[in-house]
Amino acid sequence: MTRISTFIIAMCMAMLAMPMQAKKVRKVQADLWPDGTEVSQWFKQTEKVDIAKLGKQYVITDYGVKDDGKIYTRELQSVIDQAAANGGGVIVVPKGTYMTGAIFFKQGTHLYIEEGGMLKGSDDISDFPVLESRIEGECCKYFPAVVNADGLDGFTISGKGTLDGNGLRYWKAFWLRRSWNPKCTNKDEMRPRLVFVSHSKNVQIEDVTIQNSPFWSSHVYMCENVKMLNLRITSPAQPVKAPSTDAIDIDVVKNMLVKGCFMAVNDDAIALKGGKGPWADDFTKYPGNGANENIIIEDCTYGFSHGCLTCGSESVHNRNIILRRIEIQHKANNLLWLKMRPDTPQMYEYITVEDIKGSAKNFLLVRPWTQFYDLKGRKDIPMSYSDHITMRNIDFDCDIFFNVEPKEDQYHLSNFTFENLNVRAAKSNYHPEYVENITTKNVNVEEVGK
Repeated sequence: MTRISTFIIAMCMAMLAMPMQAKKVRKVQADLWPDGTEVSQWFKQTEKVDIAKLGKQYVITDYGVKDDGKIYTRELQSVIDQAAANGGGVIVVPKGTYMTGAIFFKQGTHLYIEEGGMLKGSDDISDFPVLESRIEGECCKYFPAVVNADGLDGFTISGKGTLDGNGLRYWKAFWLRRSWNPKCTNKDEMRPRLVFVSHSKNVQIEDVTIQNSPFWSSHVYMCENVKMLNLRITSPAQPVKAPSTDAIDIDVVKNMLVKGCFMAVNDDAIALKGGKGPWADDFTKYPGNGANENIIIEDCTYGFSHGCLTCGSESVHNRNIILRRIEIQHKANNLLWLKMRPDTPQMYEYITVEDIKGSAKNFLLVRPWTQFYDLKGRKDIPMSYSDHITMRNIDFDCDIFFNVEPKEDQYHLSNFTFENLNVRAAKSNYHPEYVENITTKNVNVEEVGK
């Protein structure tokens, strides 16, 4: 074969390979935040925690903790402290039920709950010391959670077991007090949260069941790079309502992924917080307040909840928030709830809700939130804003499609987009004039009887 014929054959083979090569190098469409910036690959990485790589495993029953209904706070804390002193390790909860008050994880320590294992909180508030904490948009003295992690890098909770808040006694006490004093706040009836992670980064909580919390089920505050994966978070709505047992409270957090979770609670499933009060956006004066930025909630299943995604009631600034690929199996109260608190300056911007199936009382709810309203001497009402809110690719049943109250003296709504909606509503109540620049495309809202 001559050199020329060899060259021709090589050229032909190269030309035949070109389409395949072009296909290989074709760039996949980037995943974008609502403001058009690109979502980082960190949000695509969902590898499981490997406790074999996290150091020595400390099985709690080897250190005096028993499955006998007694409280073992001191012994559990001692195991954590010992593991931290020896360079870190994994606190292992084996099969059985083990009772505790507040425990505090330290750098290098982790929690693993085996399938069939349960770490159960005390129902006696005296097992929870009053400490500096963060609750309901304020930094103040309050009770810690059952499981606490503060100032840690790389903390994990994993396993197929259960964290149980043992909340029934707290719930009954709350409703009894509220019947005597209707102005009783959530904090007045003393009760702990179940999980509180604060001032931490590179956190992963996966696979466990989080149930029956006395107060908020899980609270993430002032953290960066947090993943909550394949969790089951529940609290009852009957026969005793579990008050304010939000599944996940996100409070001044940057970069957070909630994926593959089941949430059914007697309050909001996902609540975005960050501060409250007439000067809450002055982060110099109130350094504990701040924004939530770059939050994705995806591939989750909902049972009952008050709000699938709620901005507020203690929230200052939320930006680049995505709720997507969600199935609501039990009718919720609200799909998207923008709580406009008239005593707090708020900015909710670049929020996208997409690829949703299910039902709720309200498709979109935007109204003033006045519970425990307090201007604290401020003479004017601080203005708030909701901007670039998108709801698309949704097949839904609801009582009211557009439950929006205009309050131009308190808040301004702008740049809302409804796209590819197939909604069956008892009442549309659609008022595009309430929003500056509202865009609709392929929207079908059919009014049907209840």
